[in-house]
Amino acid sequence: MAESQALVRYPPGTLVVVGAFTVSGVAHFAAPEQFEPLVPPLPGGARAWVLASGAAELICAGGLLLRSKWAPVATAGTLAAVWVGNWHMALHWQRSRRPAWAKALAWGRLPLQVPLLVWAVRSPTRNGSHE
Repeated sequence: MAESQALVRYPPGTLVVVGAFTVSGVAHFAAPEQFEPLVPPLPGGARAWVLASGAAELICAGGLLLRSKWAPVATAGTLAAVWVGNWHMALHWQRSRRPAWAKALAWGRLPLQVPLLVWAVRSPTRNGSHE
């Protein structure tokens, strides 16, 4: 069977990143107010950054599924930008009156982005790289 007709296989890590980015990207549009506290003070306001990052996540998820050459690097860049937001949130929550478990959760999500970043960079592309 020709490759174009064969079932396309993806590494499990790529599927995790695609799933996470798809769910998160949709959530950015469905409930942007939930993500606004993660955005550091930036020009344009938090809502614009939340919507832009949601769009970036959806575009990257699609690019990984299509095995686009640009997708692994763009996804890694998006994860790096999101990491800044997660640091901002963790620092903000540390200074707040939130319960200790919430503060721990905010800090705990930071190292979870490392495997996502590795899986993104190792995602296969149409030209056969990373396969």
